[in-house]
Amino acid sequence: MTLAERAAHLTEKMDDPACSEQTLRRTYARFALVNLAVARWRRVYRRYVRPELADVARAGRTLRLLDVGCGGGDVLRLLVRAARRDGFRTEGVGIDPDPRAIDAAKPAPHVRYRRAHSRDLVRAGERFDVVVSNHVLHHLSAPELSGLFADSAELGERISLHSDIARGRLAYAAFAIAAAPIAPGTFVHADGLTSIRRSYTAAELATVVPAAWRIDRPAAFRLLAVHRGAAGARVPRSALGVN
Repeated sequence: MTLAERAAHLTEKMDDPACSEQTLRRTYARFALVNLAVARWRRVYRRYVRPELADVARAGRTLRLLDVGCGGGDVLRLLVRAARRDGFRTEGVGIDPDPRAIDAAKPAPHVRYRRAHSRDLVRAGERFDVVVSNHVLHHLSAPELSGLFADSAELGERISLHSDIARGRLAYAAFAIAAAPIAPGTFVHADGLTSIRRSYTAAELATVVPAAWRIDRPAAFRLLAVHRGAAGARVPRSALGVN
C-alpha cells in the first residue's frame, strides 16, 4: 500500500447499495464526532462563512446555505446553529442523491433535507448565498467533479466551499489510531482509511479545479476548494489566516 498516488479505484463499504442498513445508520450518526474532530468546520465558519453572514445581514435578509452530499446532515446543522447563535437569520438545505442518507439525516430547526443532485437545483433556478460540501470530492469521477464545480459556481452567489482530506502518510496514521475507539459497529475506520487513499494532495486538487477556484489549507490534513461569487464579501486573504 502506498499513498504516493490516489487510489481512485477503491470503493467505500457505505457506498455499497447492499451494505447493512443498520451499520450505515450508525456510521452516519458517528460522522458527527468524526467531522467535529477532523473537518474543522467551526474554523471554516469563522473565517469564510461568517463574513458572508454579516454582509447579508446588512442587506436585511435571511442567508441561504446549501450542503451538497449532506449525508447525515451534521455539518449543515453545525453551520446553521453557529450562524443563528451569532444572531444571523440562516436557513439550511441539505441535498443527497442517496435516499439512505436522507432517511438518516436528523431533523433540526431551520434545516431541511432533499433527495437531489446539485444539477437538479441549477435546473430549477435555485440560488444560495453559501454552498458547502464535506468529504464529497474524493468520491467523484472526473466528469462528476467538473459538474460539481460548475453547479456550485451557479448556485453559490457569494461563496462555495468544498472541504476534503489532504492525502498523506501522517493523516493516514493519525486517523488509523484516533478513529479506532469510536469505530466499532460502523464503517468509520475502514471507510475513513479508504477515503484518505482516494483523496487528493493540494497540488493534485489544484490541477482539477477550474481557473476561478483556489485551494486553501484551513487546518492540518485539510483541503478547501474555494470559489467566490459576484456577490461575495471581499475579505482580504491576510484576514482569513489561510495559505
